Amino acid sequence: MAAGNTVSFSDPDGYAARFGNASLNLTITGAGAFRAQLTCLKLQQMEVYRCYENLPRIAYVLLSSERIGLSFPIGAVPHILNGFSLRTGDMVLHGPGERMHQRLHGECSWGLISLSPELLATCGKPLTGRHSALPPENRILRPSRADSLRFRRLFGQACHLAETRKELISRPDVANGHAQQVLHAIIQCLASSEADANPKTRRHHAAVMARFEEALSKRGDERLTMPALCEEIGVAERTLRMCCAEFLGVSPMRYLMLQRLNKARSALRRADPTMSSVAEVARNHHFLEFGRFAVTYRATFGESPSVTLQRNPQP
Repeated sequence: MAAGNTVSFSDPDGYAARFGNASLNLTITGAGAFRAQLTCLKLQQMEVYRCYENLPRIAYVLLSSERIGLSFPIGAVPHILNGFSLRTGDMVLHGPGERMHQRLHGECSWGLISLSPELLATCGKPLTGRHSALPPENRILRPSRADSLRFRRLFGQACHLAETRKELISRPDVANGHAQQVLHAIIQCLASSEADANPKTRRHHAAVMARFEEALSKRGDERLTMPALCEEIGVAERTLRMCCAEFLGVSPMRYLMLQRLNKARSALRRADPTMSSVAEVARNHHFLEFGRFAVTYRATFGESPSVTLQRNPQP
């Protein structure tokens, strides 16, 4: 059965947890109160998301191994994927199980569609006369202007129904009609697109960054150094710095510190101020110099850690 809704968020963790078959690990990199809005729509074997976020951030995105994805910027705000700046009208086709880094510099909207490979293959051949080949890694697509505009119009109409007319989306005839139109528009974009394949160097850098994220996930609770990280990943320090600058816009150790600051902020948001202290949370996240932690925290998020702690705890 089709379903759709729109939810607003003030907590990055709650927002990142609502992406169904995709996993989003968010690292906020700029100051301000986080605001996001997510429109979710399930149509047949397709999941449609329209996302709005207000703060600069880095996201490590992991797609399901059983789904393919299509992501695209909405509007003209810079939107960087694996170090590549996407322009208006660009789309990115993602293979099953793909991992990628997505970077936003500020207030921005973007879209994501997740669907089964079988659905694309089944519907693609009758429309184009050939099977729709799946990419082995992310592929940047530049469809014709007419096909891109048609796809975005149908995408916007489907999201508008989910936001304002949920009773209509629950009707099978309406849901099936919109699903077929969006799917046909996707296939047409794939057929008319000029594909920009990842060069060999970028594929190598993507593999390095995937190992980097695995190392942080596995050893993030330890006091890591650059030599230890490079040994874990199996690359030279110069290579890791170059990859992080390209994909993340920051150095490896800066990224690690931002991740720990974000985890500390989540802990402060959820803590009971009568039971926890800022110093305790800082120590739990490997910030041993409390004064430096407070200064860095305020410079990153625009408020002191004690202000975050005193807010009403987030569930």
